[in-house]
This record gives sequence, C-alpha cells and structure tokens, in this order.
Amino acid sequence: QVQLTESGGGSVQAGGSLRLSCTASAWIYLSNCLGWFRQAPGKEREAVAGFNTGTGVSYYGDSVMGRFTISGDDRKSTIYLEMNSLKPEDTARYYCVTDFGLCLPAQQVVGDAVTPGTQVTVSS
Repeated sequence: QVQLTESGGGSVQAGGSLRLSCTASAWIYLSNCLGWFRQAPGKEREAVAGFNTGTGVSYYGDSVMGRFTISGDDRKSTIYLEMNSLKPEDTARYYCVTDFGLCLPAQQVVGDAVTPGTQVTVSS
C-alpha cells in the first residue's frame, strides 16, 4: 500500500509563492519517482514535476519550467515543490504520486491519485 502524506498549498496572489511537501514511507521513497500532477475542474490531469530519488534528477512540465523546483530529502523521505511566480492558471488540486511517468523527458501521468490532494489557488 502506497503511503504518502501531503502538506502545504493554500491561496496566494499572482506572483506569489507556495510550497508543497509530500512524505513517503521509507521503502516507497527509495529508488522511485515521486512527484505531483494537478487537475483543475473540467480539465485533464497535467504532469507538474517528478523527482527520481535514485538519481536526484528532476523533471518538469512545460508550463511550470523555470518557476517550480522539486527536491528531495532522503533523511526525511520527503519531496518538496517550491512554486514561485504563481499564475492564476496554476490554480488546481495537486496530487503527490509515485509515478515513473513523471520522470520521463516527455512527462505523462500514468498512475492514479492515492491521496486527497492539496488545493492551490492563485488569484489575479
């Protein structure tokens, strides 16, 4: 059973910053791809960022490249998503997942959400 615990998110004005955290069970964190996808009402799921915990390599969706940074803390089995220069179009529910599709040059969301997700709302 995948065990992921999310935190962070909230509401911010355009141009602001937020941080998401996702803590995994240690056995899940090791040598895996952890990351986030997001989904806004009426829209398709969109890959946001992936972090390969084995290699330390990060992957980003085109719409967040240069604004979002994903990182991992091996000691805490936790990944973080620093979201800067937020835009209203970043408004969505963000889901932390283990999904190797997020750690591909051409990202894709393969898995399903196993957590409630975290709401991020950016106002203009």
